[in-house]
Amino acid sequence: MKKLLAGIALTLCTFGAQADAAKGQEAYLEYLRPLFGYNGQEFASLYLKVEWKRFFKKDAERFIKKFGDKHPEAQEFLNSEQFQEIAPDVADFAMKYAADSGELAACD
Repeated sequence: MKKLLAGIALTLCTFGAQADAAKGQEAYLEYLRPLFGYNGQEFASLYLKVEWKRFFKKDAERFIKKFGDKHPEAQEFLNSEQFQEIAPDVADFAMKYAADSGELAACD
């Protein structure tokens, strides 16, 4: 019984993590790609997992600074509440398909 419950819990956690990355991929494509110009795979593979994790700490301060400086036209959106709402999912997406992940995002 314990093994069954552990298996169910693991399955739910796995599906939850995938759902967040998928949601982040959709958010990236809808909101950030028009501002940054990278397709999803290009964006996610810009950095290693640990680097993405650092970028999204503390309400994505480093991400906002880095990408706001690089893409001034994105400053307003990056400093919005809407960005703060999607940031955790975009972080999951970026980490799932980071340069050192071995996975490729299937998005244009």
